[in-house]
Amino acid sequence: MEATAPLPVENEKQHKKAIWAWTMYDWGNSAFATTIMAAVLPVYYASVAASNLPSNIATAYWGYTSSISALIAAIISPILGAIADFRGSKKKFLTAFMILGVTGTALLYLVQSGDWLLASIFFVFGNIGFAGSLVYYDALLPHVATQDEIDNVSSRGYAMGYIGGGLLLAINLVMIMVLPGLIPGLDTTLMTRLSFVTVAIWWACFTLPLLIHVKEPPRRIEAGEESEHPITVSFRRLIKTFKEIRKYRELSLAMLAFWVYANGIGTIIVMATAYGTELGFSQTTLIGTLLMVQFVAAPFAFLFGWLSKKIGTKKSIYISLAIYTAIAVAGYFLYHEWQFWVLGFAVATVQGGSQALSRSLIGKLIPKSKSAEFFGFFSVFEKFASILGPAIFGVVSTIMGESRLSIASLVLFFIVGIIILTKVDVEKGIAVAKSEEEELVAAAR
Repeated sequence: MEATAPLPVENEKQHKKAIWAWTMYDWGNSAFATTIMAAVLPVYYASVAASNLPSNIATAYWGYTSSISALIAAIISPILGAIADFRGSKKKFLTAFMILGVTGTALLYLVQSGDWLLASIFFVFGNIGFAGSLVYYDALLPHVATQDEIDNVSSRGYAMGYIGGGLLLAINLVMIMVLPGLIPGLDTTLMTRLSFVTVAIWWACFTLPLLIHVKEPPRRIEAGEESEHPITVSFRRLIKTFKEIRKYRELSLAMLAFWVYANGIGTIIVMATAYGTELGFSQTTLIGTLLMVQFVAAPFAFLFGWLSKKIGTKKSIYISLAIYTAIAVAGYFLYHEWQFWVLGFAVATVQGGSQALSRSLIGKLIPKSKSAEFFGFFSVFEKFASILGPAIFGVVSTIMGESRLSIASLVLFFIVGIIILTKVDVEKGIAVAKSEEEELVAAAR
């Protein structure tokens, strides 16, 4: 890999500020992932918004709500990504989705007892905004970071996300669980609704550094496209990309490997609390472990960024997947709450690193001027990465009458993912992406 030439001092300062600003968006939007998606809203939805429904129906409606929002985001991501590349408007699209997500999140304050439909609608808007903005956030990574620092910068973004999301979640839990007992007149429901507003404010405020300090990458426009409609161009480019997929063999294999092992990772993240509940573990253990993961994952995300420099991106991912394999096996023998804490800690050591290095690996294998288009496809892979794993988990659990073998079955995803990843020639993929970028630049002149 070619080393990047050192920048002049002033440009170096701007470069470092852009990297910091880029990571701060992860700090801001991760509050949505922790408070809204994982910890607070699911409980509020079941206990308050859908309190007029049978518990199993409330659970089903929450599942439908999550699936619908993820599906919409997955369908529109590649199309809007291609449009953003054509118009040179990655930051504008990120801002538009951020505003949509922040608005939907803030409006959750209006949801009270029995308002399950309102909660579903606002969450769909919030989740589409969250998922959609990440397409353009990820697409900015190859423009913000140089080739030799992309692993470290991607890992830093995940680390900042864990810290920022975990910090606001801790604040929100204090608001909900502690303040009502200390201040007369405050109740848990009101503080929960206010916690949704804090997420919106947090997300919006920490988007500002990116909007100020990260420059919009140049647009990619080819001969004859100047007067065409952006949607027409975007569909033609997507069709062309599908036809030329053989040219991007290494990128295709990397995305396939990611999709396979991400099913295992996603299932552990999504089903861990449900599995712990099935085993009779207390809410203190379940929520406490979730909060611990946020803060433990941050330094380990940094560690994996450092490790990738020493042994390479693929080998670092192998290590994370090997640890996940051990976690899945150990999950079969999970009987005590202290073991749940230990496994939670183990997940935290690899969760950020595996995801960050997967993102940076994809970033290395795509032409820069097609970053939004390809990260749109990457977003589709991410959204559908939690379909097969939970389905297998549910089928095995139903057949066996318990979920122990369901956890152990996730080993298959990690092993197959590793096997596919071994087929990826990273250096060859980087060379193809560089050659393609040179051709695109030449065609745009």
